[in-house]
Amino acid sequence: MSITSAHKIAPILILLCGFCTSAFAGTVYTYSGTFDYRIPEDPSSTKGPMLDAVIDVPDHLTIFDLDIGINLTHSSVFDLQIFLISPSGTSVCLNMYDLEDYFNGEDNIKTIFDDEAGPPISQAGSDLSGSFQPVDPLSAFDGEDAYGLWRLQIYDAYYADVGSLESFSLTITIVEPATAILLIIGVGFVMIFRPRRA
Repeated sequence: MSITSAHKIAPILILLCGFCTSAFAGTVYTYSGTFDYRIPEDPSSTKGPMLDAVIDVPDHLTIFDLDIGINLTHSSVFDLQIFLISPSGTSVCLNMYDLEDYFNGEDNIKTIFDDEAGPPISQAGSDLSGSFQPVDPLSAFDGEDAYGLWRLQIYDAYYADVGSLESFSLTITIVEPATAILLIIGVGFVMIFRPRRA
């Protein structure tokens, strides 16, 4: 194999290795909280907001991927509008339905919101057990520092039904330093040995 060929192959292998590592490796941190919050908060009403559920992340972590777990009960899943707000103030809608798509459904909701999940939450109907893509992508949080207070907000948009939040969790994946270095080296090789025009 010639030196020129080696120069062409080396950066490709490094880049492939780097991308595979970033896709399948990385330290995962999970933070969770248990609650007994009524939905809605006001006991005299069946419509309105829940008290914000807060998880305090004590570590400075740059987010590469974020998944959210929610465990709650409610007599009408359709009523629920769910939002997650990061310490930086970024707000993402996890769940909300269009009135034209109304369905009946009482459920104990144990849902993982994951950008890489198969079906979007809008296609779940009343069966929210499993993993679903949120309404807005959680990638909006990528690159943020996870340190601080994360707020889960739930709004009961229609009358006649109530429920309660039992728990929610944040699963944060960060990029391993070795992976980031490998990617930088790969890009560097590509730049150095890129064919130059005469």
